Amino acid sequence: MKKIIRDTARDALLYFLLCLAIFLMMQMIAGYYPLNDHSGFLELKQDYIENHIWKTCFYIHVFTSLFVLMAGLVQFSEHVLIRHRRLHRFAGRLYVYNILLINFPCAMVMAVYANGGLVGKTAFVLLDLLWFGFTLKAVVEARKGNIELHRQYMQRSYALTLSAITLRFWKIILVNTTNFDPHLIYMIQSWIGFVPNLLLIELSVRRRLKQVQRSNRTLRSINIPTTKKMITRLTRKIKTLASKA
Repeated sequence: MKKIIRDTARDALLYFLLCLAIFLMMQMIAGYYPLNDHSGFLELKQDYIENHIWKTCFYIHVFTSLFVLMAGLVQFSEHVLIRHRRLHRFAGRLYVYNILLINFPCAMVMAVYANGGLVGKTAFVLLDLLWFGFTLKAVVEARKGNIELHRQYMQRSYALTLSAITLRFWKIILVNTTNFDPHLIYMIQSWIGFVPNLLLIELSVRRRLKQVQRSNRTLRSINIPTTKKMITRLTRKIKTLASKA
């Protein structure tokens, strides 16, 4: 009982924090509407503001990434999965198509023009490739019927989706706790914005695997008679009682 309460409280806190982060992202995105070329992040990208391909990809990425965050959040709700499977599937398709067909190509264009020199560009290119790869792998495993592997790769994919939030979180910390110049801060945050996310989710996945393995070993160690044997024993007892009657 205590474990159930603890897990429920942990999940509730996690969802609350994610909802709060998404709300703050909505406020930030609202600053770009109507299309404002001198708002927020665009103040640092004035050298590329006349590049119509980059600019188009930026606005598409900004406005559609919010749907990815919200759709992914629904995917990990056990309540939705059990009682609202159509919503789960709809949100899953929205999440996958958005990443594979829209955000992956747009984010790759932005990665090529990323700040932070080669270090920053490499980080964002790698992030985008992993994001695409994990999401595609999740789809493949779902179609094969490997639900546990599908879940694991969706978790990895969403960990990278959350880099949109954690990257900005780390920027606030670095700006307020260090005297690094903006160029160095951008290089650092480009990596710590997603690498810790991957490490944490990988630890979570491996922990779940160990729990499943322990449960399987426990079940195998218990000597439970098969149904056939139980029926045979029951039949023998009935015959014995009948012969004595």
